Parts: sequence; structure tokens; C-alpha cells
Amino acid sequence: MKYAETVRRVARVRGVTLFEVLIVVAILAMVAGGVAAFALPKFREAQRQQAETGARIVRTAIQQWQAANNESTCPTISQLVQEKHLDPGQSTTDPWGQPYILSCSDDDVQVTSVGADKKKGTKDDIMVPKGTALATDEE
Repeated sequence: MKYAETVRRVARVRGVTLFEVLIVVAILAMVAGGVAAFALPKFREAQRQQAETGARIVRTAIQQWQAANNESTCPTISQLVQEKHLDPGQSTTDPWGQPYILSCSDDDVQVTSVGADKKKGTKDDIMVPKGTALATDEE
């Protein structure tokens, strides 16, 4: 009887071994890696969509400003906010913290984000409307 009682007492006192902790940490790391591999591309796509939406809002505000002022030139973002064509709560930068590039011609307005690489003229640039290339008035 004393042997069985000693075994039960040792089993209650015994903690977790280092090997068991390492196994649990490895399993958690694999789960976290799987979640990150799934979530990161979705996050990047959401940033791209947010940049396009922001550029469309800025483009619409520029067109309203041009119509209200009978102008074909580009206003600055601060002018649009000051003259209430853009909501002060509206972000005036792209999701990567860069200002939008505004380009205006006599008949069209283009708003560009330099994208995640923050370099102008690369393949990740976001242009609204798509596929147009105007000379920039403001950089």
C-alpha cells in the first residue's frame, strides 16, 4: 500500500518537463505560421483596395472643386479639405503613409498612389482611373 501511495504523491507533485513545453511551443508556432501565411496576402489586398478607394474619393473631390471654381488645374489636398470638398476625417495619404499624386489635364483627373514599395513608376502603383498616364502637376 505504501508504494501505491508514494506513486500517487509523486504524480501529483511532478510538473511539466522541458520537453513537453518545447512540444507545445512548437505546435503553437506552427499554428501561428499558418495563420500568418493566410492573413498576410489578405492584408496586402485590403491595403490595395483601401488605396484605390481613397484615390477615387480624392479624384471626385478634385472634380467637384474644378466644377465649383471653373478651373482645370489641380488643387492641393489641403485646399480640398479647407474648402470642404474633402472631409477632414478622410485620410489624405495612402495606406503606406505616402501622399497621393494629383495630375490634372483639361479633360481628366488622375490620382496615383506609389504603392507598397513607395517608388513612383513601378508596377505596384495604383492609378485612378486605371490605365491613364498624365503629366503630374503636383509631386
